Amino acid sequence: MKKYLLPLLISFILFSCSDKKEQKPTEITESETPFVWEAANLYFLLTDRFNNGDPSNDINFERTEEAAKLRGFEGGDIKGITQKIKEGYFTDLGINAIWMTPIVEQIHGGTNEGTGITYGFHGYWTKDWTAIDPNFGTKEDVKELVEVAHKNGIRILLDAVINHTGPVTEKDPVWPAEWVRTAPACTYEDYESTTACTLVENLPDIKTESNEEVDLPPQLVEKWKKEGRYPQEVKELDAFFERTGYPRAPRYYIIKWLTDYITEFGIDGYRVDTVKHTEENVWQEFRTACDVAFAEWKKNNPEKVLDDTNFYMVGEVYNYGISAGKAFDFGDKKVNYFDKSFNALINFELKYDATKTYDSIFVKYDSLLNTNLKGYGVLNYLTSHDDGQPFDAERKKSERTANILYLTPGTSQTYYGDESARDLIIEGTQGDATLRSFMNWDSINASAKTKGILLHWQKMGKFRNLHPAVGAGRHKKISDTPYVFSRVFTKGDFTDTVVIGLDLPKGKKEIKVTSVFKEGMELHDAYSNTSAKVENGKVILNSNYTIVLLEHLKM
Repeated sequence: MKKYLLPLLISFILFSCSDKKEQKPTEITESETPFVWEAANLYFLLTDRFNNGDPSNDINFERTEEAAKLRGFEGGDIKGITQKIKEGYFTDLGINAIWMTPIVEQIHGGTNEGTGITYGFHGYWTKDWTAIDPNFGTKEDVKELVEVAHKNGIRILLDAVINHTGPVTEKDPVWPAEWVRTAPACTYEDYESTTACTLVENLPDIKTESNEEVDLPPQLVEKWKKEGRYPQEVKELDAFFERTGYPRAPRYYIIKWLTDYITEFGIDGYRVDTVKHTEENVWQEFRTACDVAFAEWKKNNPEKVLDDTNFYMVGEVYNYGISAGKAFDFGDKKVNYFDKSFNALINFELKYDATKTYDSIFVKYDSLLNTNLKGYGVLNYLTSHDDGQPFDAERKKSERTANILYLTPGTSQTYYGDESARDLIIEGTQGDATLRSFMNWDSINASAKTKGILLHWQKMGKFRNLHPAVGAGRHKKISDTPYVFSRVFTKGDFTDTVVIGLDLPKGKKEIKVTSVFKEGMELHDAYSNTSAKVENGKVILNSNYTIVLLEHLKM
């Protein structure tokens, strides 16, 4: 077994001790459990809004103009994320991958897009791809984050932006015309009006379609010279272009700069922004470059390699839904973004499916992932940073949200604060700012209700993390009333099997398991931390919960 799974198993045991009315925790032994991206528990956070680990870096580049509500920097940083990993917050939640918003240097000025003064706190307004924004931290902070995460069985995804620079401000001049277009604005009527255009006004669009060689932007040259690293940056670029044979076109510079984060820090994947606004061949080129960089990092750091898992790329094709299969329809053409590029795409469809019955959701996703999307995956979410119509905006259905997110086949994306019912309706905000409040640590520490919500998410997340069958296994219904189903996952010689029951009666409950577990097997319910033996094809449990998470653990 990968040695990093042991802390997860130990924490699972300790966590299960919390209910004194239930029996002592089952001793869990190690097994060869593979990491599977298709079953991963991904935690998505805004770097600036999660945890402030270093207040000394809260203000940089004279970003002191008063911003609109929740549109300025709030102090969250890389050290804050590392701190929470060390404290075991993510392990307790069953998280095995973290996706954080871009950490590259942002524009120095603020801009008003019609919602008040906004700074680049979100990370999507790049000024310099080669530097870490000091509001987020330093390269040493990134190095520590990745190393600490890996030691705790957690993989790190950064966020890649190739499509655009940051807005133009008095402090941030526009890049040269051979690098960017500043018009027309996208109308999204067809393929061309989605790719050869600016996403919004004053967001210069990188000419990713161009193969014309360009010089470095003069503002970058000036900046690097002031910082004393111009010769080194040019030397690295020369080596990159000589090795790859690529022309010095805009997209290749950016691909080089982004893949440097792989070779330098050993990150495990990229979430890629604004995919449908860039030609599909760009993502195939980016995939190739990322794979080369990841192989180089593994070769240079054999003692740090977690396993033989490949580099992971998940794309944001806005409004893509799992029902579309591999092709996204622009109206005038369909594009397959999975082909030679993405392992998965973000699935914008689950929030609509979430109003349906559990079984209809699970059957649909099991079917599609094993037919139209076989060999690929989707990243499911119910809340996000720029989706103004989340499944449960008022946070009245936190338990159901966890059940759907963690039990639906596919990779799960927990948006920071989903697990603690962080408010998504903030008075005085405009637009997506309401989705981006600071993490509600005070509520977690002080509110019994919030602690109860978090406890449910922890139980569900840990079980999913320990059992790849939950996210990547084949789904089969066992009974309607009560609603019980199985999931079975096989990879090589490894097989993982679970039985799950939802909306069960409190107290005594009989669960049919004869089609999954053998007579006489000792099964453990991870939700109530009770055990029972299979007798006459069923187990009888007595708990105050309506959920059962059954596993067979070797003693």
